[in-house]
Amino acid sequence: MAGHGARGRSGRRPTLEEVAARAGVGRGTVSRVINGSPRVSEATRAAVEAAVAELGYVPNTAARALAANRTDAIAMVVPEPETRFFSEPYFSDILKGVGAQLSDTEMQLLLIFAGSDRERRRLAQYLAAHRVDGVLLVSVHADDPLPDLLSQLEIPAVISGPRSEHETLPSVDSDNYGGGRSAVEHLIARGRSRIATITGRLDVYGAQRRIEGYRDALEDAGREVDERLIAPGDFTEEGGRRAMRELLERCPDLDAVFAESDVMAAGARQVLREAGRRLPDDVAMVGYDDSAIARHMDPPLTSVRQPIEEMGRAMIDLLLDEIADRRPAISRGLERRQVVLPTELVARASS
Repeated sequence: MAGHGARGRSGRRPTLEEVAARAGVGRGTVSRVINGSPRVSEATRAAVEAAVAELGYVPNTAARALAANRTDAIAMVVPEPETRFFSEPYFSDILKGVGAQLSDTEMQLLLIFAGSDRERRRLAQYLAAHRVDGVLLVSVHADDPLPDLLSQLEIPAVISGPRSEHETLPSVDSDNYGGGRSAVEHLIARGRSRIATITGRLDVYGAQRRIEGYRDALEDAGREVDERLIAPGDFTEEGGRRAMRELLERCPDLDAVFAESDVMAAGARQVLREAGRRLPDDVAMVGYDDSAIARHMDPPLTSVRQPIEEMGRAMIDLLLDEIADRRPAISRGLERRQVVLPTELVARASS
């Protein structure tokens, strides 16, 4: 107590190092606790919080940010047009999870769109100035240069869905392969024999994994994969309509469709209705995401649920840990951290 009083009389603030010494941990561990990182045991967190209380340590946010070149801000970067962001429930659900997980921290969230070349150039300049402590990358395509730029700038980053199986950045994803497989297995179990699929953009790794699940489910059931029953989509409603028209022209006897997003399923549903095909009597349908669209379709859409809000929360947990350590995982030589959350098929009247 005498030491504490001396500090109070001298007017000097207790330091982070003094808190670490009192708690019997390293300086980095104290920083993790203060910044809300999940990678701290409850016992360690309690020891640090007790030391903070005993010493009267108060984080000086502005001074800490200046000294550590910190901004206490993170950016959620979406390399897509704004119209797509606001039309697809996936993005709003990710944002909801991110916001909920940030609510108990001092971090501010910036939402940045980078769907055009001009927006990307502006974003590169912004990031090069180190105006954020970390970046969440959502909906990244295989050839997107942003992840490599972040690695070069040594800005901590987490990506929603790896670009490939060799992803070097920390990532959070759902089990796209298992989701695609379960959709087809469900349709097979319903007695369907001509099962088509509308893919997502195949420069997105998650879409590649869904189509792999589709193929493997058919082959494991002794079914031949008919390439005429596979039509490319782009995760948009118009893409679903266009693909469904192609499928009906090529294979008018199809009796089931796995649309690899609920938005595309909605577009495909319109085309089937115009063609006089009833769901599920003539054509059974399964979507993906289990969004509000699935619940409000007529009939309600069977869909593969991925825990999108939980994915947003997990992305923040990973990013806060990267920021607390202040070095990207790739430069630390650590094994890349890839979180894969389970999916679940929700059966409704469309199948």
